Amino acid sequence: MPHVQTEDLDISFLETGARHGKPVLLLHGWPDDATTWTAVAERMNDRHLRFVVPYLRGFGPTTFRNDNALRTANGGVLAMDAIALMDGLGIDRFSVVGHDWGSHIAECLAIGWPDRVERIVQLSSMPRMGGLRTPPFRQSQLYWYQWFMATKRGAEAIAKDRKGFARIQWENWAPDGWFDEATFEAVAKSFENPDWLAVSLHSYRVRWEEAEPDPRSVWLEHKVKETKTLSLPAIFIQGKEDGVTPAAMSENVHEKFTGPFERILLQNVGHFPQREDSEAVSRELAVFLKG
Repeated sequence: MPHVQTEDLDISFLETGARHGKPVLLLHGWPDDATTWTAVAERMNDRHLRFVVPYLRGFGPTTFRNDNALRTANGGVLAMDAIALMDGLGIDRFSVVGHDWGSHIAECLAIGWPDRVERIVQLSSMPRMGGLRTPPFRQSQLYWYQWFMATKRGAEAIAKDRKGFARIQWENWAPDGWFDEATFEAVAKSFENPDWLAVSLHSYRVRWEEAEPDPRSVWLEHKVKETKTLSLPAIFIQGKEDGVTPAAMSENVHEKFTGPFERILLQNVGHFPQREDSEAVSRELAVFLKG
């Protein structure tokens, strides 16, 4: 698998599509990996697009190069990883499509490097620009796994059964029967990365101020909180049956965007639209990405 070395990482990535096509960065979420985009990319193979699909730090074959590097995973530092990857590939301007964690990384990229990001697509997870607010109790109930990760005993339990912890999210976040055993088992191999637990814990602890962001990314974290809206072309895709981010949460998502924007809801789809209905997602992306 191709990889790019950064200061801290060996970033492994998949690359498909047209070698000299318009670059599109595809970013996966949690608990998932780069193969979440395989079916979508295959359906768009004739669209003259060049897809770069990295494994995020702590997932699958993407590894830390030294023991002293911070095992952080706040959105800002993940966006810095993404820019380092695109720099390593010699790609200046690109569009970015992100699911779950990748959704936040996409907005961090658009805020931190507005001259490089042409358009963004966010799937399932809401924009965080302007800062996160404490959710109401009913939404907090759906976020139980985040509070669980914030505790010492929760972290110890996950360390003993990381695959079981990831599996229950797959079961809770989308309609019954949406995935098969072979798919989950293949993806779960990415959770065997020695740093998966550390980056997972940090990602969720930092968003609720139970941990500090990577010091190198503080400038970007501040910028995301200060930014209220984005003006570049954007779409937000969400399943109507999302079990962790209900569709009602995104009713006013258009207020975060002052440029061309569309919210797209998919019937009978949960939190993983690109896996559950790759045909619909690829159709929407094909129209949007060609500009």
